[in-house]
Amino acid sequence: MWWLSALGGIGALVTGLLGPADALDVIERIAPVLVFLVAVTVIAGLADSAKVFDVAAREAAHLARGRLWRLWLLVVVLATALTIVLSLDTCAVLLTPVVLAMARQLDIPPKLFAFTTVWLAGTASMLLPVSNLTNLLALHQFDRLGLGLRDYVGLSWRPALAAILITVAVLAVLFRTDLRRTYEVPPTPDLDDKVLFWGSAAVCLALGPAFVTGIDVAWPAGVGALVLVALFAVRRRAELSWSLVPWRLVVTVVGLFLVVGALTAHGLEGLLSDIAGTQLSGLAAHLRLTGTAALGANAVDNLPAYLAMEPVASADGTRMMLLLIGVNCGCLLTLWGSLATLLWRDRCRAAGVHISWWSFLWRGLILTPLVLTGAVLAVSLG
Repeated sequence: MWWLSALGGIGALVTGLLGPADALDVIERIAPVLVFLVAVTVIAGLADSAKVFDVAAREAAHLARGRLWRLWLLVVVLATALTIVLSLDTCAVLLTPVVLAMARQLDIPPKLFAFTTVWLAGTASMLLPVSNLTNLLALHQFDRLGLGLRDYVGLSWRPALAAILITVAVLAVLFRTDLRRTYEVPPTPDLDDKVLFWGSAAVCLALGPAFVTGIDVAWPAGVGALVLVALFAVRRRAELSWSLVPWRLVVTVVGLFLVVGALTAHGLEGLLSDIAGTQLSGLAAHLRLTGTAALGANAVDNLPAYLAMEPVASADGTRMMLLLIGVNCGCLLTLWGSLATLLWRDRCRAAGVHISWWSFLWRGLILTPLVLTGAVLAVSLG
Protein backbone atom coordinates (compact mmCIF):
# COMPACT_ATOMS: atom_id res chain seq x y z
CA MET A 1 0.00 0.00 0.00
CA TRP A 2 2.87 2.37 0.77
CA TRP A 3 3.97 2.64 -2.86
CA LEU A 4 0.42 3.39 -4.04
CA SER A 5 0.22 6.14 -1.44
CA ALA A 6 3.60 7.50 -2.57
CA LEU A 7 2.53 7.53 -6.22
CA GLY A 8 -0.71 9.29 -5.30
CA GLY A 9 1.13 11.98 -3.33
CA ILE A 10 3.68 12.52 -6.08
CA GLY A 11 0.89 12.64 -8.66
CA ALA A 12 -0.96 15.32 -6.68
CA LEU A 13 2.17 17.48 -6.68
CA VAL A 14 3.27 16.85 -10.28
CA THR A 15 -0.18 17.53 -11.75
CA GLY A 16 -0.52 20.74 -9.75
CA LEU A 17 -3.66 19.56 -7.97
CA LEU A 18 -1.87 20.49 -4.76
CA GLY A 19 0.40 23.52 -4.81
CA PRO A 20 3.81 23.59 -3.08
CA ALA A 21 2.60 25.98 -0.38
CA ASP A 22 -0.43 23.79 0.42
CA ALA A 23 1.78 20.71 0.45
CA LEU A 24 4.13 22.37 2.95
CA ASP A 25 1.15 23.25 5.13
CA VAL A 26 0.09 19.59 5.12
CA ILE A 27 3.60 18.40 6.01
CA GLU A 28 3.96 21.01 8.74
CA ARG A 29 0.68 19.92 10.30
CA ILE A 30 1.44 16.21 10.36
CA ALA A 31 5.14 16.56 11.34
CA PRO A 32 4.52 16.13 15.11
CA VAL A 33 2.33 13.12 14.35
CA LEU A 34 5.09 11.56 12.26
CA VAL A 35 7.66 12.16 15.01
CA PHE A 36 5.33 10.51 17.52
CA LEU A 37 4.64 7.59 15.16
CA VAL A 38 8.34 6.91 14.58
CA ALA A 39 9.29 7.32 18.25
CA VAL A 40 6.54 5.14 19.69
CA THR A 41 7.23 2.43 17.08
CA VAL A 42 10.92 2.40 18.03
CA ILE A 43 10.00 2.22 21.73
CA ALA A 44 7.59 -0.63 21.12
CA GLY A 45 10.07 -2.51 18.92
CA LEU A 46 12.87 -2.30 21.47
CA ALA A 47 10.51 -3.16 24.33
CA ASP A 48 9.47 -6.22 22.35
CA SER A 49 13.13 -7.21 21.94
CA ALA A 50 13.54 -6.87 25.71
CA LYS A 51 10.57 -9.28 26.13
CA VAL A 52 8.36 -6.76 27.91
CA PHE A 53 5.23 -7.81 26.03
CA ASP A 54 6.14 -11.50 26.09
CA VAL A 55 6.51 -11.48 29.87
CA ALA A 56 3.28 -9.51 30.25
CA ALA A 57 1.37 -12.07 28.18
CA ARG A 58 2.91 -15.01 30.05
CA GLU A 59 2.16 -13.43 33.41
CA ALA A 60 -1.43 -13.08 32.24
CA ALA A 61 -1.43 -16.83 31.48
CA HIS A 62 -0.19 -17.56 35.01
CA LEU A 63 -2.71 -15.22 36.63
CA ALA A 64 -5.56 -16.87 34.72
CA ARG A 65 -4.64 -20.25 36.28
CA GLY A 66 -5.65 -22.39 33.31
CA ARG A 67 -9.03 -20.81 32.61
CA LEU A 68 -9.32 -19.38 29.10
CA TRP A 69 -12.01 -16.84 29.99
CA ARG A 70 -9.78 -15.38 32.69
CA LEU A 71 -6.80 -15.28 30.31
CA TRP A 72 -8.94 -13.55 27.70
CA LEU A 73 -10.09 -10.90 30.17
CA LEU A 74 -6.47 -10.20 31.10
CA VAL A 75 -5.57 -9.86 27.40
CA VAL A 76 -8.53 -7.47 27.07
CA VAL A 77 -7.08 -5.33 29.87
CA LEU A 78 -3.58 -5.48 28.36
CA ALA A 79 -4.80 -4.63 24.84
CA THR A 80 -6.96 -1.78 26.12
CA ALA A 81 -4.20 -0.27 28.24
CA LEU A 82 -1.61 -0.66 25.48
CA THR A 83 -3.90 1.02 22.95
CA ILE A 84 -4.78 3.91 25.23
CA VAL A 85 -1.19 4.65 26.28
CA LEU A 86 0.95 3.58 23.31
CA SER A 87 -1.55 3.83 20.41
CA LEU A 88 -3.53 1.33 18.38
CA ASP A 89 -0.57 0.59 16.09
CA THR A 90 1.46 -0.70 19.03
CA CYS A 91 -1.38 -2.97 20.11
CA ALA A 92 -2.10 -4.30 16.62
CA VAL A 93 1.52 -4.73 15.57
CA LEU A 94 3.27 -5.95 18.72
CA LEU A 95 0.67 -7.51 21.00
CA THR A 96 -0.86 -9.56 18.18
CA PRO A 97 2.16 -11.82 17.53
CA VAL A 98 2.68 -12.26 21.27
CA VAL A 99 -0.87 -13.47 21.96
CA LEU A 100 -0.94 -15.61 18.81
CA ALA A 101 2.30 -17.31 19.85
CA MET A 102 0.82 -17.80 23.31
CA ALA A 103 -2.30 -19.32 21.74
CA ARG A 104 -0.18 -21.82 19.79
CA GLN A 105 1.84 -22.79 22.87
CA LEU A 106 -1.29 -23.27 24.96
CA ASP A 107 -3.17 -25.04 22.12
CA ILE A 108 -6.10 -22.63 22.28
CA PRO A 109 -8.09 -20.98 19.43
CA PRO A 110 -6.05 -18.11 17.95
CA LYS A 111 -8.89 -16.15 16.32
CA LEU A 112 -10.35 -15.16 19.69
CA PHE A 113 -7.13 -13.34 20.55
CA ALA A 114 -6.56 -12.06 17.01
CA PHE A 115 -9.94 -10.31 16.92
CA THR A 116 -9.56 -9.12 20.50
CA THR A 117 -6.38 -7.22 19.66
CA VAL A 118 -7.53 -5.70 16.37
CA TRP A 119 -11.00 -4.72 17.58
CA LEU A 120 -9.79 -3.17 20.81
CA ALA A 121 -6.98 -1.45 18.91
CA GLY A 122 -9.76 0.45 17.14
CA THR A 123 -12.47 0.85 19.74
CA ALA A 124 -10.15 1.56 22.69
CA SER A 125 -8.37 4.33 20.77
CA MET A 126 -10.74 7.14 21.75
CA LEU A 127 -9.77 8.13 25.28
CA LEU A 128 -6.48 10.02 24.87
CA PRO A 129 -5.00 12.01 21.97
CA VAL A 130 -2.03 9.60 21.80
CA SER A 131 -4.30 6.57 21.40
CA ASN A 132 -4.79 7.21 17.68
CA LEU A 133 -3.11 9.32 15.01
CA THR A 134 -6.50 10.77 14.11
CA ASN A 135 -6.86 12.04 17.69
CA LEU A 136 -3.48 13.76 17.45
CA LEU A 137 -4.54 15.43 14.24
CA ALA A 138 -7.80 16.52 15.86
CA LEU A 139 -5.92 18.40 18.60
CA HIS A 140 -5.13 21.07 16.01
CA GLN A 141 -8.84 21.78 15.54
CA PHE A 142 -9.58 21.45 19.26
CA ASP A 143 -6.97 24.14 19.89
CA ARG A 144 -8.67 26.39 17.33
CA LEU A 145 -11.93 25.90 19.21
CA GLY A 146 -10.25 26.87 22.48
CA LEU A 147 -10.49 23.33 23.86
CA GLY A 148 -7.56 21.76 25.71
CA LEU A 149 -6.65 18.25 26.83
CA ARG A 150 -9.13 18.30 29.72
CA ASP A 151 -11.93 19.29 27.34
CA TYR A 152 -10.94 16.50 24.97
CA VAL A 153 -11.03 13.86 27.71
CA GLY A 154 -14.30 15.32 28.98
CA LEU A 155 -15.84 14.63 25.58
CA SER A 156 -14.10 11.30 24.93
CA TRP A 157 -14.42 9.26 28.12
CA ARG A 158 -18.10 8.37 27.76
CA PRO A 159 -17.97 7.14 24.13
CA ALA A 160 -14.60 5.48 24.82
CA LEU A 161 -16.04 3.51 27.74
CA ALA A 162 -19.14 2.58 25.75
CA ALA A 163 -17.09 1.40 22.76
CA ILE A 164 -14.81 -0.77 24.90
CA LEU A 165 -17.64 -2.39 26.85
CA ILE A 166 -19.67 -3.13 23.70
CA THR A 167 -16.60 -4.63 22.00
CA VAL A 168 -15.90 -6.91 24.95
CA ALA A 169 -19.56 -8.00 25.07
CA VAL A 170 -19.66 -8.83 21.34
CA LEU A 171 -16.39 -10.79 21.58
CA ALA A 172 -17.76 -12.75 24.54
CA VAL A 173 -20.90 -13.70 22.59
CA LEU A 174 -19.15 -14.58 19.32
CA PHE A 175 -16.47 -16.70 20.99
CA ARG A 176 -18.49 -18.03 23.93
CA THR A 177 -17.68 -21.67 23.10
CA ASP A 178 -13.93 -21.06 23.04
CA LEU A 179 -14.04 -19.17 26.33
CA ARG A 180 -15.14 -22.33 28.17
CA ARG A 181 -11.85 -24.09 27.43
CA THR A 182 -8.93 -24.70 29.78
CA TYR A 183 -5.14 -24.90 29.27
CA GLU A 184 -1.95 -25.92 31.07
CA VAL A 185 -0.08 -23.03 32.68
CA PRO A 186 3.31 -22.53 30.92
CA PRO A 187 6.61 -21.70 32.66
CA THR A 188 7.73 -18.09 32.92
CA PRO A 189 10.23 -17.22 30.13
CA ASP A 190 13.83 -16.48 31.06
CA LEU A 191 15.11 -12.93 30.56
CA ASP A 192 18.26 -12.47 28.49
CA ASP A 193 19.00 -9.07 30.01
CA LYS A 194 17.17 -7.81 33.09
CA VAL A 195 18.57 -4.30 32.70
CA LEU A 196 17.04 -3.99 29.22
CA PHE A 197 13.78 -5.52 30.41
CA TRP A 198 13.29 -3.24 33.40
CA GLY A 199 14.58 -0.19 31.54
CA SER A 200 12.16 -0.79 28.66
CA ALA A 201 9.29 -1.52 31.03
CA ALA A 202 10.01 1.71 32.93
CA VAL A 203 9.96 3.78 29.73
CA CYS A 204 6.64 2.23 28.63
CA LEU A 205 5.08 2.84 32.05
CA ALA A 206 6.37 6.42 32.19
CA LEU A 207 4.80 7.31 28.85
CA GLY A 208 1.26 7.11 30.23
CA PRO A 209 1.60 9.95 32.78
CA ALA A 210 3.79 11.93 30.37
CA PHE A 211 1.18 11.79 27.61
CA VAL A 212 -1.57 13.28 29.80
CA THR A 213 0.45 16.26 31.04
CA GLY A 214 -0.58 18.40 28.07
CA ILE A 215 2.95 18.48 26.60
CA ASP A 216 3.16 17.86 22.86
CA VAL A 217 3.28 14.04 22.77
CA ALA A 218 6.16 14.06 20.29
CA TRP A 219 8.48 15.22 23.10
CA PRO A 220 8.02 12.43 25.69
CA ALA A 221 7.85 9.84 22.92
CA GLY A 222 11.05 11.20 21.37
CA VAL A 223 12.85 11.29 24.72
CA GLY A 224 11.70 7.75 25.53
CA ALA A 225 12.94 6.48 22.18
CA LEU A 226 16.34 8.14 22.67
CA VAL A 227 16.66 6.65 26.17
CA LEU A 228 15.99 3.14 24.89
CA VAL A 229 18.27 3.57 21.88
CA ALA A 230 21.06 4.67 24.21
CA LEU A 231 20.41 1.75 26.56
CA PHE A 232 20.45 -0.78 23.73
CA ALA A 233 23.57 0.82 22.26
CA VAL A 234 25.36 -0.02 25.52
CA ARG A 235 23.77 -3.41 26.27
CA ARG A 236 22.83 -4.93 22.90
CA ARG A 237 23.92 -2.87 19.92
CA ALA A 238 22.98 -5.59 17.41
CA GLU A 239 19.27 -4.92 18.04
CA LEU A 240 19.59 -1.37 16.70
CA SER A 241 18.87 -1.19 13.00
CA TRP A 242 17.06 1.03 10.53
CA SER A 243 14.33 -1.60 10.32
CA LEU A 244 13.01 -0.20 13.62
CA VAL A 245 11.99 2.98 11.77
CA PRO A 246 8.56 2.49 10.13
CA TRP A 247 9.48 4.30 6.93
CA ARG A 248 6.78 2.58 4.85
CA LEU A 249 4.17 3.76 7.34
CA VAL A 250 5.58 7.30 7.18
CA VAL A 251 5.48 7.29 3.37
CA THR A 252 1.92 5.95 3.46
CA VAL A 253 0.72 8.65 5.86
CA VAL A 254 2.40 11.50 3.94
CA GLY A 255 1.11 10.26 0.58
CA LEU A 256 -2.46 9.81 1.82
CA PHE A 257 -2.56 13.28 3.32
CA LEU A 258 -1.22 14.89 0.14
CA VAL A 259 -3.87 13.12 -1.95
CA VAL A 260 -6.72 14.09 0.38
CA GLY A 261 -5.36 17.64 0.60
CA ALA A 262 -5.57 17.87 -3.19
CA LEU A 263 -9.11 16.47 -3.28
CA THR A 264 -10.21 18.83 -0.52
CA ALA A 265 -8.88 21.77 -2.49
CA HIS A 266 -11.07 20.72 -5.44
CA GLY A 267 -14.54 20.34 -3.97
CA LEU A 268 -14.45 17.29 -1.71
CA GLU A 269 -15.51 19.31 1.33
CA GLY A 270 -18.78 20.41 -0.28
CA LEU A 271 -19.65 16.87 -1.32
CA LEU A 272 -19.00 15.49 2.15
CA SER A 273 -21.03 18.31 3.73
CA ASP A 274 -24.02 17.30 1.63
CA ILE A 275 -23.65 13.64 2.66
CA ALA A 276 -22.86 14.12 6.36
CA GLY A 277 -25.24 17.03 6.92
CA THR A 278 -24.61 20.31 8.69
CA GLN A 279 -27.20 20.11 11.47
CA LEU A 280 -25.42 20.57 14.82
CA SER A 281 -27.77 18.78 17.25
CA GLY A 282 -30.06 15.78 17.45
CA LEU A 283 -29.36 12.04 17.58
CA ALA A 284 -30.17 11.54 13.90
CA ALA A 285 -27.72 14.25 12.86
CA HIS A 286 -25.04 12.79 15.12
CA LEU A 287 -25.50 9.30 13.69
CA ARG A 288 -25.42 10.68 10.15
CA LEU A 289 -22.07 12.40 10.71
CA THR A 290 -20.52 9.40 12.45
CA GLY A 291 -21.87 6.97 9.87
CA THR A 292 -20.48 9.01 6.98
CA ALA A 293 -17.07 9.08 8.67
CA ALA A 294 -17.17 5.31 9.19
CA LEU A 295 -18.04 4.65 5.56
CA GLY A 296 -15.20 6.90 4.43
CA ALA A 297 -12.74 5.12 6.72
CA ASN A 298 -13.72 1.70 5.38
CA ALA A 299 -13.49 2.94 1.81
CA VAL A 300 -10.13 4.74 1.83
CA ASP A 301 -8.53 4.27 5.32
CA ASN A 302 -9.34 6.25 8.44
CA LEU A 303 -6.49 8.80 8.26
CA PRO A 304 -7.44 10.38 4.92
CA ALA A 305 -11.10 10.00 5.83
CA TYR A 306 -10.51 12.10 8.93
CA LEU A 307 -8.61 14.77 7.02
CA ALA A 308 -11.31 14.98 4.35
CA MET A 309 -14.14 15.28 6.87
CA GLU A 310 -12.53 17.58 9.41
CA PRO A 311 -13.91 20.77 7.80
CA VAL A 312 -17.40 19.25 7.95
CA ALA A 313 -17.09 18.61 11.71
CA SER A 314 -15.09 21.65 12.76
CA ALA A 315 -18.00 23.68 14.16
CA ASP A 316 -17.62 22.45 17.75
CA GLY A 317 -16.00 19.84 19.97
CA THR A 318 -19.00 17.53 19.96
CA ARG A 319 -19.02 17.18 16.18
CA MET A 320 -15.26 16.62 16.23
CA MET A 321 -15.74 13.79 18.72
CA LEU A 322 -18.49 12.28 16.57
CA LEU A 323 -16.10 12.34 13.63
CA LEU A 324 -13.42 10.58 15.68
CA ILE A 325 -15.91 7.91 16.73
CA GLY A 326 -16.66 7.24 13.06
CA VAL A 327 -13.06 6.99 11.85
CA ASN A 328 -11.67 5.23 14.95
CA CYS A 329 -14.41 2.77 15.90
CA GLY A 330 -16.13 2.47 12.54
CA CYS A 331 -13.15 1.33 10.42
CA LEU A 332 -13.53 -2.36 11.32
CA LEU A 333 -15.40 -3.60 8.26
CA THR A 334 -12.59 -3.74 5.70
CA LEU A 335 -9.02 -4.94 6.09
CA TRP A 336 -7.75 -1.60 4.76
CA GLY A 337 -9.90 0.51 7.10
CA SER A 338 -6.81 1.56 9.05
CA LEU A 339 -3.06 1.15 8.81
CA ALA A 340 -3.12 -0.77 12.07
CA THR A 341 -5.51 -3.34 10.57
CA LEU A 342 -3.24 -3.87 7.56
CA LEU A 343 -0.25 -4.39 9.83
CA TRP A 344 -2.31 -6.68 12.08
CA ARG A 345 -3.22 -8.93 9.14
CA ASP A 346 0.44 -9.19 8.15
CA ARG A 347 1.28 -10.35 11.69
CA CYS A 348 -1.54 -12.89 11.53
CA ARG A 349 -0.20 -14.25 8.25
CA ALA A 350 3.31 -14.50 9.70
CA ALA A 351 1.88 -16.49 12.62
CA GLY A 352 0.02 -18.85 10.27
CA VAL A 353 -3.44 -17.51 11.14
CA HIS A 354 -5.54 -16.85 8.05
CA ILE A 355 -8.14 -14.08 8.27
CA SER A 356 -10.11 -13.72 5.04
CA TRP A 357 -11.79 -10.49 4.03
CA TRP A 358 -15.18 -12.17 4.45
CA SER A 359 -14.33 -13.49 7.92
CA PHE A 360 -13.31 -9.98 8.94
CA LEU A 361 -16.35 -8.35 7.29
CA TRP A 362 -19.15 -10.48 8.73
CA ARG A 363 -17.86 -10.11 12.26
CA GLY A 364 -17.37 -6.39 11.69
CA LEU A 365 -20.96 -6.08 10.48
CA ILE A 366 -22.08 -7.33 13.89
CA LEU A 367 -19.76 -5.14 15.95
CA THR A 368 -19.56 -1.84 14.06
CA PRO A 369 -23.24 -0.72 14.13
CA LEU A 370 -23.47 -1.56 17.84
CA VAL A 371 -20.27 0.28 18.75
CA LEU A 372 -21.11 3.35 16.67
CA THR A 373 -24.65 3.58 18.04
CA GLY A 374 -23.53 3.08 21.63
CA ALA A 375 -20.71 5.62 21.39
CA VAL A 376 -22.92 8.24 19.69
CA LEU A 377 -25.60 7.75 22.32
CA ALA A 378 -22.95 8.25 25.02
CA VAL A 379 -22.02 11.58 23.42
CA SER A 380 -25.60 12.70 22.79
CA LEU A 381 -26.87 11.81 26.26
CA GLY A 382 -23.77 13.12 28.01
